[in-house]
Parts: sequence; structure tokens; C-alpha cells
Amino acid sequence: MTEQTLSLAMTGSGGAGVMTVGQILVDAAAMSGWYGLMRRSLGPQIRGGESAALLRFGTTQVVSHGDTFDVLLAFDWGNIARFAAELPLRPDSVVLFDPDLGDVPEAIARYGARQVAVPLSAAAKSAPGVRPNMVGLGVAAHLLSLSPEDMRPQLEAALGDKGAEVVASSMRGLELGAALAADLPESTWPARPKPVAKGKPRWSITGNEAAGLGAVRGGIRFVAAYPITPSTEVLEWLAPNLARIGGELVQCEDELCSVNMAIGASYGGVPALTATSGPGLSLMIEGLGMGIGAEIPVTVIDVQRGGPSTGIPTKSEQSDFNIAVYGPHGDAPHIVCAPTSIPDCMGTVQWAVAAAEAAQCPAIVLSDQNMGQSRAIVDPPQPGGPSADRRIAAPADGEPYKRYALTNDGVSPMAVPGVKGGEYTADGLAHNERGTPSTQAADHQAQLDKRLRKLETLDCDGIWAETEGDGPVAVIAFGSLTEPAREAVRRANGAARLIGVRVVLPLQPENMAAALKGATKALIVEQNHSAQFAHFLRGHYDLPPVVETLHRPGPLPIRPVEIVAAIESLKEGATR
Repeated sequence: MTEQTLSLAMTGSGGAGVMTVGQILVDAAAMSGWYGLMRRSLGPQIRGGESAALLRFGTTQVVSHGDTFDVLLAFDWGNIARFAAELPLRPDSVVLFDPDLGDVPEAIARYGARQVAVPLSAAAKSAPGVRPNMVGLGVAAHLLSLSPEDMRPQLEAALGDKGAEVVASSMRGLELGAALAADLPESTWPARPKPVAKGKPRWSITGNEAAGLGAVRGGIRFVAAYPITPSTEVLEWLAPNLARIGGELVQCEDELCSVNMAIGASYGGVPALTATSGPGLSLMIEGLGMGIGAEIPVTVIDVQRGGPSTGIPTKSEQSDFNIAVYGPHGDAPHIVCAPTSIPDCMGTVQWAVAAAEAAQCPAIVLSDQNMGQSRAIVDPPQPGGPSADRRIAAPADGEPYKRYALTNDGVSPMAVPGVKGGEYTADGLAHNERGTPSTQAADHQAQLDKRLRKLETLDCDGIWAETEGDGPVAVIAFGSLTEPAREAVRRANGAARLIGVRVVLPLQPENMAAALKGATKALIVEQNHSAQFAHFLRGHYDLPPVVETLHRPGPLPIRPVEIVAAIESLKEGATR
């Protein structure tokens, strides 16, 4: 813990209400002036498996998990050993447990944290209809100096559809939990940030919700997709919100249908999107290749999870990097980008939509479960930003329309189907400027050059990366590892700099060279088994002479303290 944050883990078996409690607490904190972050850790079971709400609160923006947890509040010990490694504690951390449910298991006790019994079950039994998770919520709220009345609006919003009796009994549970917490000695609690003054309410939003908002702000008006964990919430958010602005979402029978329907809608003149995860992206690759060859814009949000195959659907990983970059066969220039945080999911998706439309090609957005299904308290975003602005053709009477004309910037105006004189063939075959299939070497070369030129002229300045600091060790990360890397760089006291890559493709050699100027060593951080990002950087950029990697697969997150240790190791190597 730092002086400005408090990390809290709430655990229980599936169905114990852990996630409900976590979301209510985050939403209430947002309305009371706190910043915060909630990650979800789930087993594959619908009910009965392990679950944890992993929270961090602060008085300034919180977009990264911490090194350890200050407090562990256990509603029960169901399957805790399965993910105890995701719950690191310190000797001065506090484990709050229900004595009626047994002693603290060895998987948690081994950390040596202080153990404090809190009779959640007994308190719940003392009042009709009260559930232990609501008592636990009252205890957790005490850590943020939130009273039951502070919690009431968010509790009513979450449980109001269950009826007045449920809301009333839940409020009684909050009161019982607050009383239990108040009765504990002040020495029970770790150091906590001082309560913040209530000001303008902040947003409570997940990365998937932010991605959906970015899609709408970017101009998306048609979505075709097949639900797949952990991207489904993108679709759940978009379905009603697209309808409100005249858009449409279609749930398809599979990912092949999804990507081809999205490409078809885009061909018809409507900015289109699909969302998926690893297995679905694999199925979409052939369709995306056609989109590249036919120069049809489409945006794909890939919320990564553990792989290969079905892998670990409920855990985060950055192992779709290679397929996103290298998946389409042939020479297939396209856009790949990665949001750097939960709030950045909105801005990056919005940019990707605009970039796909401008360059008339597919754009893949690499989010992941860690961002997509986590919830953050953020300041409301500013209005504006890029939006879809397709170059539309106005064919002249009597002149043949060249859909794939060889323009200076590689982008040729795209006719809307049905416009007189704008007829053309759009398919996956090699073609000439008219779109007529061609096997001529000159036509193939010219169109390959044209498609590459589109991305070489795409303006990525100001968006391509998050950079900070000027230390000799360059910490290079992408996606959800950017913010843990940023926190580590700040702790390194001038020894490191951050390069959080947002635009993976097209390549940014000049921007990368400027960001690396003066760096003598590089540390590449990523969440996959084979260091896919590091191999990509080594293959395409001039890196400092000494390069180390910090990489491992999910589900254990890479924490700031590990990145700090790697920076220190590189620094020591310079003096040997």
C-alpha cells in the first residue's frame, strides 16, 4: 500500500454475492469522491466455484492493481486454494474471516497476515432476510468511511428490481456490518487514505463498457457479434445504446457470420464493428483478409483471455498478439492498437473506428479480460474526438469508376452501393484499379503498394504511445501492462522511462526512435508465455543494446513491484 491507496480483496464461492457487493461498493465510492478499481477473479463454474472482487481505492486516479492487499474479507473459504496466489498479503495485512465457517486455510495463513474474526453469519441470522454478503458490505464500506446511508442509492439501484423487502433487509445488513466494524479496535485497520470531500460524482465503468462507448462516439452504427467470454459485456452495453441512436446489433450464429455481416454492412456504407475473444478472432481471420484486400473498413475488439483453444476463458492474458499482427495470410497491411487502461478503452476504440474508416481497412483493438471486465472510477470523458469520416466517391457521368485508383496517399474514394456509375467488384481476388479480377504482376504489385501506402500515411502522432520520464531504462509495455509499468517507473526515481505502446500497426519507427533517445537499456513487459511483443519489437525497431524481458502467462498479474525489481536488476547490471 502507498499513502494514497487502499487495496481490498473480497472472496467467496460462486453465488455468495461477492461481485454484487464489489460493484455496489465501487459505485458508492464513485458518488462519494473516491477513485478506484475493481478486478474480477472467477473460476469457470457458473455457481459454486471460486470468486473474488479485487479492489483498490485512492484519492487520485487508480488504474492499476497494487503489489499486495491490505485487507482480505472472506465471506467463505470455498475453493480459496485455487486462487490464493492471486491474493498476496503482507504480515501487516488484515484477514477478516467468519469464525462460524472455520479457521483461516493454510493457503492464506501462510502469508502471516493478522487474523481478525468478524461474525458475518451470526449477524445475518439476527435479522430476517439478511444475507452475510450485505453484512460484509457494511464492514467494507467502513474502510472508506462510507455509512449505510451513503450506500443506499447504489444498493437500491442494484437490488431495487428485487422488491422493497430485499432492499430493506439489505440495508439492515449494511447497518449490522457497520456496527461490527465500528466495534473493532482502531488498531485492527491498516493505514487508510483520509476520506475525500464529496464533490462532482465520477463515472463507474468497465473497460468493455468504455469500449462500447468509444465505438458509438467513433460513429459505429452496426454491430454483428457472437457472445464469448470475456467480450460479451461490450455487446450487452451496445445493444440498447445503439438502438437509442438508430443503430442495430445482430447476434449471429458464430464468428464467421459476425465478421462477414460487419464487413457487408460497412460495404453498404455503415461503419461497423464486431467484438470477440481469442477463439473467435481465429475464426475471423479469413474474413479480415478479405476486408484488407477489398479495402473495406471494419473494427474488431478482441478482449484477450488465456489460450490456446478454449484456454482459461475467465482469466486475462496478452497472448493474441501474434494472431492480431500476423494472422491474415499474404501481405496484408492493417491496423492493430491496444488501449492502455480502462478509461483509455473508450478513446482507443474511438480512434480505431476513425482510423479504419480513414484507411479503409480492418482495425483490431487488443483489450483483455483484465481491462474489459474490471471496473474503474474515472472522471467523465471530455466530448469530441475522432469519428468515422469515410472518403465517399461521387462518380462522374460517362467516366469509368476506379474504386481502387492509385492515389498518392493510397486511399481511393469508396462508392455507396446503388449510386449511379459507382458499380464495382469487391471481393478477395487480386484486381486492377476498377476492381476487375487480375492475375497480372503489375496490377498485383500496384495494389500491394497502394494498401501499404494507406497505413504509411495514417497520422498516428500523439496517439501512438503513452510516454513518461527520461531515465536510462526504457520500460516498454502495451495494453493493460502499461499502468503497472507506469507506477513502477514512478517508483524508480528517475532511473526509468515508460513507453506504453498503443498503436502496434502501422509501425512507428520515428516515434519509437524519439521515445528511446538516450535510453541505454530496455525492459519489455507483457502477459504471455513466449514474449510475443518482445520478438515483435526486436524484429521491427532499433532497441537499446541491452534488452531484458519480464513476461509470463496469466492468470497471475504482473505487479508494479516485480517491474521495479526488474528495473533495479538492469541498473545493477550496468555497474558490474
